[in-house]
Amino acid sequence: MLRLLTIEFHKLRYSKSAKVLVTTYFVLITFIALIASIEFKFGGVEIRVADQGIFNFPYIWHFNSYIAAMLKLFLAIVIVSMMSNEYTNRTLKQNLIDGLSKKEFVLSKFLTVVSFAFLSTLFLFIVSMILGLSFSDYTELSIIFSDLEYLLAYFVKLTGFFTFCMFLGVLVKRSAFALGFLFIWWILESIARGVMEYRLFRGSDMAENIAQFFPLEAMSILVKEPFTRLNAVQSAATQLGSEITKDYGIHWYQLLIVLAWTFLFVYMSYALLKRRDL
Repeated sequence: MLRLLTIEFHKLRYSKSAKVLVTTYFVLITFIALIASIEFKFGGVEIRVADQGIFNFPYIWHFNSYIAAMLKLFLAIVIVSMMSNEYTNRTLKQNLIDGLSKKEFVLSKFLTVVSFAFLSTLFLFIVSMILGLSFSDYTELSIIFSDLEYLLAYFVKLTGFFTFCMFLGVLVKRSAFALGFLFIWWILESIARGVMEYRLFRGSDMAENIAQFFPLEAMSILVKEPFTRLNAVQSAATQLGSEITKDYGIHWYQLLIVLAWTFLFVYMSYALLKRRDL
């Protein structure tokens, strides 16, 4: 496995675009810290965002996981380009001539995907820990290390999304078309959910129950939006006579759905390569 990873990182080391995108991704994650410096006036009162509890433990794990996941497209471009370059530069054919099997080739790409997801999760953990220790009102160990399941969900979400991008790269062979296909797939999922929610199953939870099995939707709901969890938002809703009741938890079956899609994307990538005459 180490040999396969070495081969892939050797290829990425000489890709200027990959280096720029990966660096940009990690730099943008660190920019989450800039949120702490945002100040604005509301009704004559000066409000600092960091004072609203967004960097409090354990809420910070949820908030940062959600924000960082929005930046995953940068690494997705790297992965799609990584696959398309194999065809453009004919390195795939050369690797097979040099003795690498198609199974090992797909495994090398999957290991790279998992490495990206793991390094991103580790980096997010470090950034969140620094921000939390700097701004959190609660620094007891039991509180700091609670809700870490959001990092697990973040890791699974990224792994699933990146394997989807890997599959599209194998399927379409061209990075621009693969990313376009990804966008079209997202639109189709949105249309399908809209039709079910507002036409077929109006007034019931059936649309949501079915949509959770769509690949992109399954990845999306792993880490739900955290903003309505804030005390300020909850208080404002109460004053307006409404109550926000939402399940923000990480559930095992949601993780299982994304892991199942991950397995399918890896398997389909291998099946496509196996059938193709390269």
